[in-house]
Order: sequence, then C-alpha cells, then structure tokens
Amino acid sequence: MSEQANKQELTGFHKYMKEQNIEFSFNRIFIQGLGGMAHGLFASLLIGTILGTIGQFTPGAVGTFLAEVSAYTQEIQGAAMAMAIAYAMKADPYVLYSLATVGLVANKLGAAGGPLAVYFVSLIAILAGKLVSKRTPIDLIITPTVTICVGVLAANLIAPPIGSFAVWLGTIIMWATNQQPFLMGILVSVIVGIILTLPISSAAICAGLGLVGLAGGAAVAGCCAQMVGFAVCSYRENKLNGLASIGLGTSMLLVPNLLKKPILWIPPTLTAAITGPIATCLFSLRMNGAPISSGMGTSGIVGPIGVVTGWLNPSEAAVKMGEVALTPGAMDWIGMILICFVLPAILSWVISEFMRKKGWIEFGDYKMV
Repeated sequence: MSEQANKQELTGFHKYMKEQNIEFSFNRIFIQGLGGMAHGLFASLLIGTILGTIGQFTPGAVGTFLAEVSAYTQEIQGAAMAMAIAYAMKADPYVLYSLATVGLVANKLGAAGGPLAVYFVSLIAILAGKLVSKRTPIDLIITPTVTICVGVLAANLIAPPIGSFAVWLGTIIMWATNQQPFLMGILVSVIVGIILTLPISSAAICAGLGLVGLAGGAAVAGCCAQMVGFAVCSYRENKLNGLASIGLGTSMLLVPNLLKKPILWIPPTLTAAITGPIATCLFSLRMNGAPISSGMGTSGIVGPIGVVTGWLNPSEAAVKMGEVALTPGAMDWIGMILICFVLPAILSWVISEFMRKKGWIEFGDYKMV
C-alpha cells in the first residue's frame, strides 16, 4: 500500500507547485535565499568598496577608473542581490532577468535598510514569476510583466517599512554595544559567529542590519574566531588543506561534524566570547567598511579588509552612524591582527587541546567529510 502511495502522482495544487519549482522550505527560503543575497552583495558593493579603496592610493587614470567602478557597483547592488537570490532559488531565466528592476527599486525604496528590503521583496517577485513561468505561449511577455509589476508594487508597499525596521534594529544593536561594550561584545561576537558557521548567511544579516562601528567589530571578532578557530582545531585531521579551506573559505565545511557532536563547537565559540569584548573594550575595534564585511570573517580576508577600508574610507552606513575616517596607529593594527588571526588561533588551540586530553574530543572528530 505504501509503495502504491509513493508511486501516486501529485494532483492539483501540489502538482502545480512542484511543476513550477515553488518550494516553501527553510532551506529554499532562508539558506538558499540569504546565501544568494550575500553572493550578490559580494559581487557588487563589497568588491566595489575594495576597488574604490585601492583607487584612493592609485594615482592617475587607474585610480580614477577604480573610483568610477566603485560608484557603479553601489548603484547596481540592489539588482545584483535580487538576481543572485533568484539564481540561488532556481528561478527560470525570465524571472531571474526581471529581478534586476525589482532589486533596483527595492534597494532604493528601502534606503539604508535596502538589503533586507531587497530580500523580502525578491521573495514575493520570484513567487509571482514562478507561478506564471512557462504557462503561456507568450511567456516572454507574461513572465517578466508579472514579475516586475508584482515586485515593484511590493517594493512600494513594504520596502520602506522593512528598511526602516532594519535600520532601527541595527541602530539598537549598535547603540547597545556602545553603551555596554563588554556584554554586547560577547553577545554579538558569539551569535554572529555561530550564524556564520550555520548554513545561514551571516554576511547577508549584517548587511541587512547595516552593522558597523563597535558592533561590527564584535561581529568580525566572532566570525574570525569561528573560521580561524575551527581551522586550527581541526589541523590534526585536515592538515594544510583544512587550514586553508576552513580558515579562508568557510567553517560550514564542518557542519556535518557539529551535528554529530555539538561539543566540537565549544573551542571557537568560547574563543568568540573572549575576543568579542577584547575587541570592543580593549582595542575599540570598529568595522566601518561595507556592513557585509562584518559577517564575513576571514573568508577571503574580507573581514580584516573591511576593517582597513573602514579606517581609510568609511562606508555610507558608517558615516550615517557618525563614524569618520582615521589614520590607523600601531594599536589599531595590533588590535586587528590579534582579534582576527592571532587570538582565535591560540585560544581555540589551547581549549581544543584541553578537551582532547580530557577525551571530550577524539582524533577524527574534526575530519572533513
């Protein structure tokens, strides 16, 4: 009977949704959607910010060209995010291409909270586009029309309040970190660091909240603690390959290990709880580059690069929070290097070795699958 039921074809609503590749799941909406949003931000605003900073120190026509490229990436970031979300959620071509207009409008209307507005508006537009995609002989006209019109309407209705909410929430977190740098240094560092290792985009969340300043510095500390920490903890099992792929790539590679044995999360998470308040209280480490950098850690060295670019050329989000450019001194550089690289490596190694001697961690527990 069960075999016969498995063979039975889907009918009605469920059949239609499957044919249109519409899936209401945590994986599709949050993991794939937020992951795509982070990729779009990385390929537009983040790269543009880095190139613009390089352009500041490059004389002549090359410097001017890099500054021009940086300006273009800021204008197009909404479209890049929306199209990346559509691609990650396996939208058909006409839906994906139409998201350029939707993302541009949502990001503009969402103002400082544009990234979060783009995410939610894109979900609505993608759903509308998928519902009609390839269902008519004039798909070339119908699908883009529905996707763009529904997306722009949704942007007008919900982008401003979503953007305002994101700004409010981010402002509260940053204000609280300034008021209570020790406690918030721990909370922000630990929470954002854990999110980075989970299959959820910490970069997209930090970008959506516009997380900069001391809170951004705590987030960088937490993300670096997870990535460098796991890379060092797992060196016995994974050698140089793991050191590079986890430390410079992503700590998500160890999620299967963590699901089997959650205690493996203790060394880098405890490290984050230590380095977070050190960053906020001792070194006053501020991440004033593009907010996405706050949630990247050492992935491509984006977190440390964001700190440096924030010193020299604060992002628009940082400027709105009253941050200004500065000439970094020796303590600034020492703090950044300690928080992003040295302390995560040393502390995580010491904690993991203690746990290995106690038998809580065994050889092979950190072996990448």
